Amino acid sequence: MEYPRIITSGDTAIVVEFEDKIDSSINAKVKAFYEVLKAENIPGVVDIIPTYRSVLIHYSPLIIRYGEMMEKAERLLNRAGDIKAVDKKIFKIPVCYGGYYGQDLEDVAQHAGMTKEEVISIHSGRDYLIYMLGFQPGFAYLGGMDERIAMPRLPQPRGQILAGSVGIANKQTGIYPMSSPAGWRLIGCTPVRPYDARKRKPILYEAGDYIRFVPISEADYTRIEMLIEQGNYECPVEIQKA
Repeated sequence: MEYPRIITSGDTAIVVEFEDKIDSSINAKVKAFYEVLKAENIPGVVDIIPTYRSVLIHYSPLIIRYGEMMEKAERLLNRAGDIKAVDKKIFKIPVCYGGYYGQDLEDVAQHAGMTKEEVISIHSGRDYLIYMLGFQPGFAYLGGMDERIAMPRLPQPRGQILAGSVGIANKQTGIYPMSSPAGWRLIGCTPVRPYDARKRKPILYEAGDYIRFVPISEADYTRIEMLIEQGNYECPVEIQKA
């Protein structure tokens, strides 16, 4: 099978697939095509959703016909190949690890044969690519977690967790933007709101950005939480030039 390829998805969407596996280089192609598509601002395109390895384009057939949509997608695919590397945008997410905020940290440490401090150091010691958003508004599927701290999901999900909980499931890690049931192993929590309906841009980051977890104390958690409630906190962002 040759890639990239364009396939239909129902009668109001097409999917541009770049490969059949999860890989950062493939996701870079997804990001480039997504940016070209957004910039084109095609009349009739209702939504554009990037994933690990593909981009879904939802369109209105009353405004743009299927054949025309396919033609435009093919043309933009060629342009996306010329896109140069973009700056790396890293959101520094403060996290209070362990205890009340991360009740599974000790279990993860035991499973890995490490101390809790070692798990925290490994988890916060790299930048995680946001491959895609889904499940909840602002829930980021992150790539690149160290396999040494991987651990299976809980046998039975919890009925309710704290908004901002940071969890591990197998080789993935992520942040729960809101209180909900959860089956991931919880190792910490952030006061930062990945999804805030009060803001003009309600989701903090987007696919293609990066997250860096920054360990903080419980006192810092409370202080940042108060600043957020007052509208006086902005999540630190680092820009690394391409």
